[in-house]
Amino acid sequence: MNNKYSIIQKSQLEGAHRLDAEYFQPEYLSIERDLNSIETKQIGEITNSVVNFGAYSLCNYIKWANEGVPYLNVENIKEGYVDYEGVKLIDKKVNEILKKSKVKEGQVILTMAGTIGNAAVARNVPRDINSNQATAKITLKSGWSPYYITAFLNSHYGKKQTEREIVSSVQPNIFLGQIKKFKVPAISLGDQKRIEEIFIQGLVMLEKSKSLYSQAENILLEELGLKEFKGINALAYIVKHSEVRSAHRIDADYFQPKYEIIVSKMIAEHNAEKVKDIEYIKVTTGQYCEEYVAKEDGKPYIRGTDLSMGTVKEDDLYYIDPKRQDEARKAKEGDVVVTRVGSIGVSARLPKAVEGGTISDNLIRMRFPEAKLDSYYVGLYFNTIGSQLMIRESRGSVQARLNQETLKEIVLPILPKSTQQKIADMVRRSHEARKKAKELLEEAKRKVEEMIEVAAKK
Repeated sequence: MNNKYSIIQKSQLEGAHRLDAEYFQPEYLSIERDLNSIETKQIGEITNSVVNFGAYSLCNYIKWANEGVPYLNVENIKEGYVDYEGVKLIDKKVNEILKKSKVKEGQVILTMAGTIGNAAVARNVPRDINSNQATAKITLKSGWSPYYITAFLNSHYGKKQTEREIVSSVQPNIFLGQIKKFKVPAISLGDQKRIEEIFIQGLVMLEKSKSLYSQAENILLEELGLKEFKGINALAYIVKHSEVRSAHRIDADYFQPKYEIIVSKMIAEHNAEKVKDIEYIKVTTGQYCEEYVAKEDGKPYIRGTDLSMGTVKEDDLYYIDPKRQDEARKAKEGDVVVTRVGSIGVSARLPKAVEGGTISDNLIRMRFPEAKLDSYYVGLYFNTIGSQLMIRESRGSVQARLNQETLKEIVLPILPKSTQQKIADMVRRSHEARKKAKELLEEAKRKVEEMIEVAAKK
């Protein structure tokens, strides 16, 4: 057993205003030494403002809207970029009330609670956009690139500074005063621009990934003849009593005519069959687990919150002890999973990176031979038309739920293999672009770390 310890001078304790041993971990002291050996500036010195005004005192005004202004939460701030998937909306009047927490183009956004320490650049943001109190909005002075600062905050040197300053009473968090004291290497504007170029390339590839996925969705809808189908809810319609008894449902939305139009069209024109009638598709649920381990000690545990744009986001994965894995719930590349609790109908094809991991119990898995069905195509279908049908079939008063037997009632159109492959190719290119985007954002962080390491050795 290797014991780690640090010997601290009394003067260091007085200057730090901290007495807990965790604060003086050797890795934190190493980061501090490296940064002290080079020219740095504190965040507070290079900014015009660092604010986190939010809705703690104005919670009565917060009412989520179907249309309006994006309201970013911690979950929307990823390493390097803002993820708008699932973003909540507030009314424009509420946005004006919360004007101090508006997000501005070019700001650096840093998470202060929940997943602490994720930094992103507000790039190409909507004219009106807001965020909650758990996000710090950093407005930089001239001469400082927000992309460089973001890359640094997401790097080993930035993350460890953030991690060191986390305090915990009820919920772990950091404060604005601590953020303003973070040290940033004072490198030349030319070096900052080189980091910025790599960073922006990553964001452009991320945008390309989204565009390709959207194109794949459009191709699928065109092939199904549903491109122009608006699916507008009818204001009034008549349902026979026998239909209600047969469905064992009385909720009005279930009987919206649009659903029958979609299903009938796919059965008549595209050989659609219910999942239960396609004998080579095996349907199972995942494994419940609430005990997690470090990444290096475990296997990926894939949850509904990890699914995005038809694949698995690897940034915030949890990991479980391999000894606790249920063999029947292990992930395999090409498995298609759908969410069955809460946000019903989010689907993804599992990539090679998570093979051997475990599927969580809030997912339902479909496994089938690739020679019979293209998994990229199936994943996309269940993220579009299939998603609507799954939402229709879900049940629950407090929280919507979907079970295996209900999923098996969803129809799946069997398009010609060539058409499936055309759609799959677009989805595959989207995933490849997303992977490249991540590599570029990682490269930007690595360049920052290399600069610090070289400078610290001089």
